[in-house]
Order: sequence, then C-alpha cells, then structure tokens
Amino acid sequence: MNTPAKGFFVKPLSLAVVAALCAPLSTAFAQSEEEAIEEVVATGTRLKGTATAVMQERKNQAFVADIMGAEQISRTGDSDAASALRRVTGLTLVDGKFIYVRGLGERYSSTQLNGTTVPSPDPTRNVIPLDLFPSGIIESLSVQKSYSPSMPASFGGGNVDVRLRSIPAQSIFNLSAKLGYNTENSGDALAYDGGSNDWYGSDDGTRAVPAAIQERWDSKDFLDNLDPQTAVDLFSQVNRNYGPEYDSVAPDTGFNLTAGNSYDLNDDWRTGYLFTLGYDHQTRVSEQYELQQQDRVGDSITLVRFFDDIQSTETTAKWSTLLTLGLDYKRNHRVDYSLIVLNDTRDEIRLKTGNTENLSVAEGVRIRDIDVEYEERTLYTNQIKGMHTFPEWNFIGFDWKYSLGRSVRYAPGNMEGRFVISDANEDGVFDYDNESRLLDAQTAGRYTFQNLHDRVENYGYNFTFPLTVGRWEMEFKAGADFINKTRQAENRRFDVNTLAFEDRSILVGNNFGDILTDDVLANSSFNSRPLIRDTTIAGDDYVAAQLIDAYYFEADFFFNNKWRFTGGVRWEDFRQVVAPLDPRTNQFDLSDEADRSQLAFEEADFYPAVAVTYFLEEDMQLRASVGLTVVRPDLREVSSSTYIDPLTDFPIAGTPGLETTSITNYDLRWEWYREAGNNLSIGLFYKDMESPIESVQSPAQDGPPLIRIANAESGEVYGVEVEFLQGLEVFGGGIWDNLFVSGNVTISDSEIVLDRQNIVEQTGVSAAITHTTRRLTGHSKYVVNTQLGYDSDNGEHSASVVYNVFGERILIPGIDGFDDSFEQPFHSFDVVYKYYPDFNTTVTLKVQNIFDQKKELEFEEVLLRSETKGTSLSLTYRYDF
Repeated sequence: MNTPAKGFFVKPLSLAVVAALCAPLSTAFAQSEEEAIEEVVATGTRLKGTATAVMQERKNQAFVADIMGAEQISRTGDSDAASALRRVTGLTLVDGKFIYVRGLGERYSSTQLNGTTVPSPDPTRNVIPLDLFPSGIIESLSVQKSYSPSMPASFGGGNVDVRLRSIPAQSIFNLSAKLGYNTENSGDALAYDGGSNDWYGSDDGTRAVPAAIQERWDSKDFLDNLDPQTAVDLFSQVNRNYGPEYDSVAPDTGFNLTAGNSYDLNDDWRTGYLFTLGYDHQTRVSEQYELQQQDRVGDSITLVRFFDDIQSTETTAKWSTLLTLGLDYKRNHRVDYSLIVLNDTRDEIRLKTGNTENLSVAEGVRIRDIDVEYEERTLYTNQIKGMHTFPEWNFIGFDWKYSLGRSVRYAPGNMEGRFVISDANEDGVFDYDNESRLLDAQTAGRYTFQNLHDRVENYGYNFTFPLTVGRWEMEFKAGADFINKTRQAENRRFDVNTLAFEDRSILVGNNFGDILTDDVLANSSFNSRPLIRDTTIAGDDYVAAQLIDAYYFEADFFFNNKWRFTGGVRWEDFRQVVAPLDPRTNQFDLSDEADRSQLAFEEADFYPAVAVTYFLEEDMQLRASVGLTVVRPDLREVSSSTYIDPLTDFPIAGTPGLETTSITNYDLRWEWYREAGNNLSIGLFYKDMESPIESVQSPAQDGPPLIRIANAESGEVYGVEVEFLQGLEVFGGGIWDNLFVSGNVTISDSEIVLDRQNIVEQTGVSAAITHTTRRLTGHSKYVVNTQLGYDSDNGEHSASVVYNVFGERILIPGIDGFDDSFEQPFHSFDVVYKYYPDFNTTVTLKVQNIFDQKKELEFEEVLLRSETKGTSLSLTYRYDF
C-alpha cells in the first residue's frame, strides 16, 4: 500500500460515484448548534466552578441534553472523550472507543465536532472513534438525548457533540508533563523490532509492502500463479522480523502545551488565538483468553478451538494539535477558524497458544500463533464559522459554518504466523523454545496491508428572528445543512505457503524471522508450489459516497415565563451508494443489476419534533418531548463483502438491501436546579423502533461463525435516568463543607423481535438464531456513576473518588442453541488527587482501576473472552506561566 498523501483527494472512481448520486449542491453556510462554554476560573470551591456553567446551559436547552465541562473531565481523570463520556447519564463505553447512548449501539448515535460532521478513520464503522480526542483539547461534551430538527435526522440514542477549546478571554500559557505506570507492565513484555519512528507513531517503511509487490498490485498483476523463483524473490524483500522477543517496558509519558490570548485592536475590533499541542505514549501488557468454537454434547459444552494462553503488548502514540483564530466586531459579529490534526497509532503484538480441531493436547501438539496489528489513524479538519447579530434589525441572527475534513487509516504491517509445538521428548512439557516449528501449511503466515481515506465536507447556515408580543417571547429559526462524504478503502493480502519447501526440517524454531532468513530463502530448494500466493478477494476494495441535503425550521415560544413550547420539522434528502470492487480488475464486484440497485439508497422525508417545558418554580422545571427519526445502515453494512470485527475478531458480512430503522422518541424529565450547583433530575424515555438494524450469526463450516447485519421486525427501549449533585454541608459544618457527592443511575430494558425466515431471505444464509426475542446488542440494564469530591478550604487540595459500572450486555448473539454471549460488568474505581502548591502549579496523581478488574465475556457460565487491564498510576505536573 502507498503511504497516504497529505492533501485532500478523491480518486476518479470516487468522483464518478458522487456524480451518479447527486445534483450540484448550492453553496451555503450554517450555524454551530451550540455556543462554546466560556472558561470558568473558580476562586472559591472548585465544586461550584465545575457544575454551575454546564448546569445553566443544560437548564436553558429546549430539548433534553446532558453536558460535561472541561473541569468535570479533569476531576474524573479521563484521558479522552470516549472515557469521559461514560460518566454521562445513560452512556456506556465499548472497546474504549464507541459510545452507546441509552443502550443503543454506535450506529444509533451521531457524532459531531464543534457542531459539524467530520470523517471517520475506522474501517468497520461510519462513526468517529471518540478515543481520538484527548481531553486536553476539549472544552465540553454535549449529549442531546431528545431529537430537535436542527440535529441530523439519523438519531437514535442521541447526538454527541465534542466541543473543542475556544479563544481565551485573557492570556494563557502552560506546560504539563506526565509519567505513568501500569501494574501489568512489570517485568519483561512481549515485543518485536518495529521502525525507528515508532516512538511518535509513524512507520518508517519497515512494515510497508516492498516496492516490487506494490508495483504489481498497481498494475493489476497480482501474486497469482507465480513461478517458485519469482515468489521467493518477492518474499525475500518482505519484512520478516516480527519476533517474538521480550523487553522491558518504558513508563508511560506525555506532555501538553497550551498558549492563547485575546487582543483589543481598537474599541470595535478584537482578535485572539489558541494553540494546543499534546503527546501521549503508553504501553499496556495483558494476559488474555479466547474461545473460538464450542460443541454441545448432551448437557455439557466441549471446547473445540481456543487460545488459553495469550500474551499481548499494545503500544499507543497519540499526537493532537489545535489552532483556533478568532476575530470579533463590536461583540455582534464573530468569525472563528480552527485547524485540528489528530494522530493515534496503535501497535499490538500477541502470542497465542491453544488448540484447534486437529491440533490439540490430545494429539500431543499445540498451536502457537503470532499476531501483529499496526495502524495509524489520522484526522485533519479545517473549520470556519461565523456568528452575526444585527441589533438594528430587531437582533436578527445569521450564523454559518464550513468544515472540510479528511481521515486516514494506514495499516501497513499486519502479520500473522502459526507454529506447532510438539512434546517431542514426551516429558509432558510443551517446550516453546526447543520443540516449536513453523506450520506445514498453505497459510503458515499472512500479511495484510490496508489503507482507508474518508473525506467529509459539511456546510450550512442558520437564521434566527426574535419577536415579543405581549406576554409571548418568541424566536424563529430556519436553516440548512449539507454533507458530502466520500470513502475509499483498499486491502491487500498474501499468504506464506511453507509446503513450497522441499526440505521442511528447516522450519524448526519459534521466531518467524529467524526461520525464514535471507540465507534460508536463498539456499533452499523449492518444489512447484509458489512460496507466496495472493489471497486478496473481490470486495476487499470499495468506494462509497453519501450526500445529505437538509432544511429545517424551529419555533420557540415562552409564555409568561411559565411555559415554553418548542417545535419544528426537518426535511432531509439522503443519498448513498456503496460499490465493492474486484481489486484485480477495478470493476464493480456485483453479480447482477439486482445487487447493484440494492447498493444505491435514497430517501427523502420530513422529521418533526416538539418539546414542552413547564416552569414549576424558578429553579424547577418539567419538560416533555417527542420526535420522529431514522437510523440508516453504515456504508459497509450494505456491502456483501466480509471484514473482521475488531470487537469480536469474527468475520462480518454486510447485507445489500438493508432497510432504514424508523424510531419514535419520547422523553419526560423533571429537573431541580438549586443553590451552589446542587441539582437533581429524574427522566423517563421510550423509543419505539420499526425494523431495527441488528447483528445476527450464521454457523460457519470452518472457523468462527459469520456475523451478518439484518433487520429485526420491531424493537423498543425504555428506562429511567436519575442524576444528582449535592454538597454534604447539609450534614453539618467542618469537613462536610468540603465534600460533595454526584452521580447518575440509569435503569432500562430493551427488546427486539427477529424472524428467522425473513432474515434468511434477506441475508441469503442460514440463521440458526437461538433467541428470536432478546435485548439489543450492547444494551446494559443498568449504568451507575458516582463521585465523592473534596475541596480544601485554602484551595490547595482537591480529590475525587470515582466509580463506574455497567450491567452485562450482549456482545455476540447466540446461535445453534447456545445462549447469547454477555460482556460482564466492569467495576471501574478510580482516585484523582490534585495539589495546588501555588497559583501557577498543579500536581495531579491518578490511580485507575484500583480493583484490578478484568474484561470478561461469558455464555452459559462458560468463559468466551478475558483480558487483564491492570491498575494504572500517573503523575502529572503542570505550570501556568
């Protein structure tokens, strides 16, 4: 694969797809939906500074929303947007990246950055992995849970808006540095030789495909039916130095720099800037377990294929850069420009020992796999927005926005190798060092090279018109939103066939690179079988495009400061096409016109919403809302090509012809905003879904089951949410004046109804579903967040004890009579302490996962997956100049 270019581009085929979809879009601009929260500097207790600003914004929302400010994120010690959002009422975190709102999967929620749509670097999902956004650049996180017409109509659980830091009101300049450690990292850990630039998350070409192979792929001359010598010549240029080896683990490190200021140019004009630069490098060692296949014999379950000893070392390197420039005229006209560059590189090596159907302890052998996964995820976004108020025209407002973003996923070095360990000396011990050999097979090794480009252009505008008539205060809003998205994915792979060696006794050893050395390749004899063979398949490449033209109208009415009526409608014209390609011909991989028509999707409809708020008291209100929305299939979910799900390691195949899910959303919430930031809210929600999109499984003839995406018949989600914050001074003076407790509890349930025959007809494969009525995948019946906080009288100390847990949730639906596989509750217990020795200095100590919890998946009390997480400690020093 070629290293991704630095500029924006769309290949001709992508342009053709876009052209087939749409008529030219009109040029327009749009308002950012939410204004950024001003930075709050707390001079007294930090509790009040933490809660007051975000509570006031939430109180003023017409529709149900939860907001988390930067100071709240700092108190809980979360390092990125994903881990911070799990503290919000009703939200759970899956795989450290994806947020489930009210138990609905990531496909049921939309994500925005500063109110605009941005591209995703995830190859299997259309949503943005929220671990990309470090907490150091976040000003607030807004989660709108009830639909409003100014939001995207693709709205299920809610809309998450990551709002980045804005221009400061005064000069700021600070530096911080971090050191960290995880208890799993003690001793030597699994490793391999990577590239010289790995420390900052960039491959130096070590893992990249050799130029000779890349040239063949570019010319459509794939590695098929190679003569033996050509195969050897090509493979000799491939990196084989993937270990494994063992090395000590360096401590986690990180730093952050922030600088900004505002300047008065004269009485009318003001300008300013903000610049942040952050870096974080950490290593996580873990022990894992993985069951891949089981059989039922009577009432007992037999484990057929599993890895009971997995060693893993994962290293991440993250860079973040944010530059914001602003210009203001008379406080009525403001234009802001932001450049965001984020890079997140993950490098993982796993050594897996276990059994298969044919290679097991009972046969006197075991298998040992080496698995290396390396990926660079990068997001580039340019955003410009304007906010204009015209006092001379009855304070009419005009806001606009424009965003152009590109995300890249570059994975040049994924490699798998399989070894066999035999107890040759029959001492009852499988000696990995002396009794190991590379497998005699057509797939003794596999190399994979992947590249993904996602490009999104989003622009629009928004007019507001305030009007007062008697006891009625009104505001009318009308606007438009346009999204143009293209995606291009390329995947190449080839397998290593050790059956090509005449003398396979040379395959003895436990290190891939030490066995297949240059000398071995140069001096070995080969039979007629080529050493490498291309296993790239049709559908590995695809292009996709998506266009949305939306117009909306909202009206907001206040009557006598007692009632608030808000409502409106959104009209959205949605067009999407996904075209799987045959890499060998660059032609569409579509068998007939019927398939082709299923991959092009278009719908246009109206999506109304209405909300009513009744002000019971000055600090107490009751609000209700109802809205009609949809959830559409992701780009890959309507393509029949197969890919590997990173959550389960199971293959997933999309389904052409998937239907849109229609949702009716109901919300009712009572809110009490009291003195000093104390508050209490109780909410009820219900969602009625038609044709919900869900994961189902089909038995596989060889290997793990195949997951398919299909429509259920119907579904519903309902529950209650409670959120609170209370200072403990109510128990008396003294230490109680310095303590507060906050948190939230969500109790909910869901149900979907599946029809086996309809799923078979839709997917074209067997659907041996165990439960045709079950909970939604990923739904937890309860989520609990609590925090006990302390602020000293002299302002020198603050501390938080933070707890989070979610109820068990289905991750893999059951088939063939086996129950669903549930991810077990994870009790996250963290402590964050901050010391302020002077006005300029902050020292932060974090201890996370104190209980040393494991991640576990189970079905019928049988362990399916497990992974140790360890206890993490970090110390951060920050100085404000």
